[in-house]
Amino acid sequence: MKTGFLEQLMYIKDRPAASKNHKLKTKNFLNLSLPPMNKSLPHDTIVPFKGSKQSKKQQVAGMFDQIAFRYDFLNRFLSGGIDVYWRKMAIRELQALKPKIMLDVATGTADVAIMSHKFLNPETIIGIDISEGMLQLGRKKIANLLLNKQIALYQGDSEAINFATDTFDAVTVAFGVRNFENLRKGLEEMLRVLKPGGKVVVLEFSKPRQSIVKGFYNLYMRIVTPGIGKLISKNREAYQYLNDSVQKFPEGDDFITIMKEVGYTATYFKKLTGGICTIYCGSKNNSPAL
Repeated sequence: MKTGFLEQLMYIKDRPAASKNHKLKTKNFLNLSLPPMNKSLPHDTIVPFKGSKQSKKQQVAGMFDQIAFRYDFLNRFLSGGIDVYWRKMAIRELQALKPKIMLDVATGTADVAIMSHKFLNPETIIGIDISEGMLQLGRKKIANLLLNKQIALYQGDSEAINFATDTFDAVTVAFGVRNFENLRKGLEEMLRVLKPGGKVVVLEFSKPRQSIVKGFYNLYMRIVTPGIGKLISKNREAYQYLNDSVQKFPEGDDFITIMKEVGYTATYFKKLTGGICTIYCGSKNNSPAL
């Protein structure tokens, strides 16, 4: 890694998300189950605290600030450690690309950023998240691993990413797109900052289809997860929100359709662990649309 590269890749906090002249290529893919491009998706309105007057973005930031101190432990405990395998599988989708500069959106406590450094060894990884509480824990983990020159974390909005167009070779987001206040806007921003030929990898919960797995999954998500979340993190709402947002999230072909509408190419998805989790991938065209 070149000395001072993180300083050269300046994070400009007040820069507009995109220039007025910048337009993303879109295609019309008919899917009657999804609203038109200018309409919000059902998932966009799912919030952690139903009685709150705050926006979804504000609620999500506050929620993660509250549970940050138990977030990593609960991830391992509630998933039986399989969430680590899911992240490895997602990162593996970038091995052939060999990215040099990466962005990890909704980085949280930097699990994916740290794992990406280990398995992909890029020159620079930037992580952004709206929760400062989560970022503080992530920075401690990075410092303990002596990775401050390779990984930098900033508070930032996934729907207004403060980096120039065509900056990153790869963009990752693990268990974060469900929390976007405007899913399409977040996907547009990730595409904008991606370099031509670059690739985005999204890892997200999904709903299993097999009846036996589905029954156990529904019981676990609706009753067990919120109960344990309340016991350990003292915040039942956060883990009830987890189930509510998963139930409304546009998964599988529906999510791929949205990616295509936004302008991603070479899209595909892979289901993991009986469909409990899904990897979604898409690329940015090498040349701009005429």
